[in-house]
Amino acid sequence: MIQLSDVPERSEELRSAARHFGRRRFLTVTGAAAALAFATGLPAAGAAAAAELDGRRVAEDPFTLGVASGDPLPGSVLLWTRLAPRPFEPDGGLPAHRISVHWELAHDERFTRVVRRGRATAHPEFGHTVHVEAEHLDPGRTFFYRFRVGDWTSPVGRTRTAPAPWARNTALKLAAVSCQAYHDGYFTAYGHLAREDVDVVFHLGDYLYEYAVNATGGARAHTDRTLPAVFDRETLTLDDYRLRYALYKTDPDLRAAHAAHPFVVTWDDHETENNYAGGIPENSVPPEEFLLRRAAAYRAYWEHQPLRAPQRPQGPDMRLYRRLSFGRLARFDILDTRQYRSDQAYGDGWQVPGPESENPARTLTGATQERWLLDGWRRSRARWNVLPQQVVFAERRDRPSADFLLSMDSWDGYPASRQRILAGADAAGVENLMVLTGDVHVGYGLDIKADFRDPASRTVGTEIVATSISSGRNGAERPANHARLHQANPHLRFYDGRRGYVTVALGEDGARADFRTVPYVTTPGAPVATAASFVTEAGDPGLKPA
Repeated sequence: MIQLSDVPERSEELRSAARHFGRRRFLTVTGAAAALAFATGLPAAGAAAAAELDGRRVAEDPFTLGVASGDPLPGSVLLWTRLAPRPFEPDGGLPAHRISVHWELAHDERFTRVVRRGRATAHPEFGHTVHVEAEHLDPGRTFFYRFRVGDWTSPVGRTRTAPAPWARNTALKLAAVSCQAYHDGYFTAYGHLAREDVDVVFHLGDYLYEYAVNATGGARAHTDRTLPAVFDRETLTLDDYRLRYALYKTDPDLRAAHAAHPFVVTWDDHETENNYAGGIPENSVPPEEFLLRRAAAYRAYWEHQPLRAPQRPQGPDMRLYRRLSFGRLARFDILDTRQYRSDQAYGDGWQVPGPESENPARTLTGATQERWLLDGWRRSRARWNVLPQQVVFAERRDRPSADFLLSMDSWDGYPASRQRILAGADAAGVENLMVLTGDVHVGYGLDIKADFRDPASRTVGTEIVATSISSGRNGAERPANHARLHQANPHLRFYDGRRGYVTVALGEDGARADFRTVPYVTTPGAPVATAASFVTEAGDPGLKPA
């Protein structure tokens, strides 16, 4: 991994700032956060450029990265865009001036029935991104939106508000996606998802990867463009992360999916660095130095996602866990299993479980987030309680013998933390628990057991694992360990190694999961098909073939 000390022009400034504070707890105070912001080029909230640029002076299309919406509430939705006429330049090709952006929200795609309009400011301090919280909207309704700067108009996006809290809605269809390494292939699955009839998309992490992308785009050898050298290095600074988001958002299929559906996002590790744990980096980088990198990564993540103001980071801290409800049918508790976790036991790979991994003090969520989740479940009246999160929740042994290994980076490396979550769900009377997961680049369907050591124990929930969009390049329908994993884990109902996404239709009486796959991603144009479908009945958890 590249370290900041390998980049002379960045190293001394960052190390000088890092000397002023030590462990992570000091970074939560105002003075240290300001020092951290200064060191990473992150202006304090409320900073403004000295001048405003007339939008009529923007000579090139500023909407190269498309539009997006997210976090739908009954009367509100978040609208996003970024002004970047030249997306492969650190400043997007714009001067360090404020720019006024006009926005419209309408009932129809031609904007003959506009219901809301307004003006927002794209600040250079936030990469000329725009986050508009469109409010006072009708619940449970589809809207269309667009932005304007000078003579330029953005692509039209479609979004939807959530049903009213008291609504007795009987159906909701969601999609779950994860893991989209640009250098591993095309985002073909997103093109198909853009044409699906879904209410909301949950992105479960690894929206981008920090690794270098060469001039040919890695596996995208069929792309008829040469990428500049700015991408051929690991992301470390705010400029690096901003450029990497710009690269990803130039993908037409990703832009199409964002324009078609509201997204609810959460991160995993690669948005910052592979397998980091809280304030602990993957390799032997000093903690102060890693937190500078984390602050830059978190800032760029918020800038480039359809997230609301409460999620805006403060230095290296960002509250991403939050709760959304869709009438009485479903409630979603979106988790962050990276920022607050204990360090992985025995390293971050597959290991023999032992006293260190089974230590009851270990946590994947942190105590505050865990308490928030369990308290929320006690107040929930939703038919389905859904947990969108990052890493595999159910136990996953690698072999059907006593010397099995478990992934220390997943919930298997934090079994006491998992047991507290399950005990809290049981105490709250949660009958229809569904966990949505990403991370592992395969599709799984899993029954969640009260005691994974006893295959005959009660099934208490369902886990749906969405495969990757492109990470891992072309997958296989039956990976080499297909039979072994099924033998080792009787609660594993489905396993497929191809790329794609999953859709889940929730109803009052049950839910249906369709695993949608594409046969290849290293060349464009792959078709999509349903690999398998499963159902789970309300009040009777567990997956059955549809």
